[in-house]
Amino acid sequence: MKRLWKIVGGVLACLILLLLVFRVTGLEPHGTVPGLWLRGNPVTTPVADWSYTDKIKTDFLQTNTPYGLPHSVTTWCIAYKGELYLATSKAATRDWPHNVARDPHVRLKIGDQLFDRTLVVVTDPVEREAVLEVRAKKYDQPYPVPAGVHFTVYHVMPG
Repeated sequence: MKRLWKIVGGVLACLILLLLVFRVTGLEPHGTVPGLWLRGNPVTTPVADWSYTDKIKTDFLQTNTPYGLPHSVTTWCIAYKGELYLATSKAATRDWPHNVARDPHVRLKIGDQLFDRTLVVVTDPVEREAVLEVRAKKYDQPYPVPAGVHFTVYHVMPG
């Protein structure tokens, strides 16, 4: 029995050490592979106009999981009328929209800058369609959205 406790203790110690290393190094997402913590320079000042993101194809989004570890993914950012939006076509099958539905506080990494923000689902159909049209132009995607494809659009709000 003592041997079992030594093995369990050793495994737990290794897991804790591994998490500490990931906390320091970040372990950001790569392509479609999700990551953990995002690292960068925190921005605390308000952003008056997000249109500078028109030149940036991808950003990273860190959400809060129910088990206490962050979940970060690569997303596409959309600037519309100076505001920032995110959209996903598979909200029902992806982890990050479920995390946002439970806890809308997120961290965005754009370039080397970190922004702590809140995501709000866009319910206005006119605003939603306008954002999706801008998205289609930026990423050379079909518009209107093909039949059977549903996008959930999120408005990025301060803190």
